[in-house]
Amino acid sequence: MDKITNFTRFKKTLNAKNTRVKVAVIQDAAKLMDKKACLQKVAELTKQAAEKGAKLVLFPEAFIPGYPRGLTFGTKIGSRSEEGKKDFARYWENAIELPGTDGDALEKIAKKNVVYLIIGVIERKAGFRGGTLYCTILYYSPTGELLGKHRKLKPTGSERLIWGEGDGSTLTVVETPFGKLGGLICWENYMPLARMAIYSRGVDIYVAPTADARESWQATIRHIALEGRCFVLSCNQFVTKKDYPKDLACSQELAKESEVLCRGGSAIIDPNGNYLAGPLFDKAGILFAELDISLIAKSRYDFDVVGHYARWDVFEFKIKNNSGKERF
Repeated sequence: MDKITNFTRFKKTLNAKNTRVKVAVIQDAAKLMDKKACLQKVAELTKQAAEKGAKLVLFPEAFIPGYPRGLTFGTKIGSRSEEGKKDFARYWENAIELPGTDGDALEKIAKKNVVYLIIGVIERKAGFRGGTLYCTILYYSPTGELLGKHRKLKPTGSERLIWGEGDGSTLTVVETPFGKLGGLICWENYMPLARMAIYSRGVDIYVAPTADARESWQATIRHIALEGRCFVLSCNQFVTKKDYPKDLACSQELAKESEVLCRGGSAIIDPNGNYLAGPLFDKAGILFAELDISLIAKSRYDFDVVGHYARWDVFEFKIKNNSGKERF
């Protein structure tokens, strides 16, 4: 089936005015440092969501090849251990290479299931032996096209040991038949100016893949929904020790960690800050919700963060490195 026919079939499944769309948020565990197993899991879970009518499917932060919670990669101030370097090399080998066959596999999953596929990955640049990794969101269309990507602007805490920084060129918002789609990763969502960059592009469906399973994260995503008057899809992993390789060079670092490493907390929020699904804690699962896009215009009558509440006569806002061309 060619792209045009595929997308035509997709559009026919939407309601006439494209004012409602069913979405799915995947809460599950990656197989850490096993790219092949992660891709297989993405294919299986996307199929499950699509079979239940989802037109947009969101996966958590760093789902391929996993968020290495609890690991230090043998690093302390002034030194890195050989065991830690070995684990990092393994993590690098299992990162998504773009462009390349890894991206091709994700394109096929989106196209086969006729969904918008949004997924958190660890990205490496094609053609380099080793090098910087980036925590990235990828956006695929129902025709299998890579619509855009966003690299995390500021890795949090010790994430900075393993991931580089993105820039303003990847503050991505993409067009869909049911509204503009974009978002930020985990604690980027605490950066007011980063949020404003996404709001300023008219985002309607805001994705927030994360690794934050705290109760306080719920206040954050509800605030974003109210501030941006947009739908918010927050997506986290449910992870236990069994999802980790048993042969990590620094496996002893996990000895003091609890059996459940991340308890989830995925949720879907409407533009008035109300839960449509979730939060889901302490188990894997898929959250579904039908988004009524007409709620956005109704809610922005009260508050428009880039309109009548922006006060551009008082404030000035500018995004640097915003040519749309990736700098590195």
